[in-house]
Order: sequence, then C-alpha cells, then structure tokens
Amino acid sequence: MQKIYHNAKFILSCPSIKNAPLDDGIEVIFAGRSNAGKSSCINALTMQKKLAKVSKTPGRTQHLVFFDLGNGRKLVDLPGYGFAKVPIAVKNRWNDDMGEYFANRESLKGAVLLMDIRHPLKDFDKLMLNWCDKSDINTHILLTKSDKLKKNQKNQALFTVQQYLKDNYIDATMSVSLFSSLKKEGIETLHSKLNIMFKWDEC
Repeated sequence: MQKIYHNAKFILSCPSIKNAPLDDGIEVIFAGRSNAGKSSCINALTMQKKLAKVSKTPGRTQHLVFFDLGNGRKLVDLPGYGFAKVPIAVKNRWNDDMGEYFANRESLKGAVLLMDIRHPLKDFDKLMLNWCDKSDINTHILLTKSDKLKKNQKNQALFTVQQYLKDNYIDATMSVSLFSSLKKEGIETLHSKLNIMFKWDEC
C-alpha cells in the first residue's frame, strides 16, 4: 500500500480554491504552520525528495498544491499559516479561502495537521481543528520534529495534545502521533491513517 504514495504526481498549484481541480473523488489535506515541516513530511511520505518544495523562508508557499495518487484520490498541500511576514490582507484572503474550502469542498474527507512538537496548539492550529471538527472529517495530528526532544519531553507533548483533543472534541474522529522526517519516525502510522481516510479498501 505504501507504493501508492511513492507514485504521487504533481497536478497543479493554484492561488485560490476557485482554481482547484474538479470537486470529485477523495481529498486529504496537509496543513500546518509555515515552519511545521509540511513539505519535508510529504517528501518523506512519498519517498520523493523534490515532490514538495522545501523553502528556507517560512511562508513562501502561498498556493494550494494538488498531488494525484490515482483512483480519484488527491493529496493537497495547503499554504502554511500563522507566520508574521505576510501582509494582513493576504492572511485574511487565505482565511476566507480555507473557510470556503472546508465549508463547500465535497471531496474533502480527511486532514493531516502538522504541529512542531516544541510549539503545539497555537491559535491557528486550534482554528484548523475547529474547521475539521465542523466539517466532520477524519483528522490526524503529526507532532513533527520529534527528533528535537528527549523521550520524556516527547511523551509529555503527546499527552498534552491528546488531553486537549479529549477535552474539546469528544465525538470527533481525531488522533495524534509523533513524527520526524529526519528519523522517519511515524511514517507507518501516517500510512495507516491515510489508508483509512482515502478508503483504499473500497477500490
């Protein structure tokens, strides 16, 4: 099943949901703050070093990027959010765009939210969780850069997020795990979660 992700292909990059591909099949989004490591995660998942562009400047990727997995399945890399060096007007436009995406995109069936394990649950992270909850989609959180912390620190961060989900999203389908693109920690768990979201067993 992993080979499905290894064969991911770029479809298009667009500045707005209005320019997105047809609203059909199943889409799973990857979202996170601009320094959470989304591009590195997607490249580790697909075993393609340059599928998602990794920028040294947080927030440079300002488009929605669509990747084809076959059988009507698409992976969507959302613009990084929560960074300071972007004009307010641009932030507002993205917020409106994401609100429309979550409210109206019928093919949106799952979300992978990435949070830097050292700085989880920032305001924009919570906003994304609320959108996922309102849209009633399967949501999995990756606590990225787990290699940066010691074992007890990692476990404490994991527990904190688990408790937050338990306290705020009782009936939602949400989960969380540790992840490191560098050490390949959490790749198998991510595969398993995505397989459920994409409903591969129905192909």
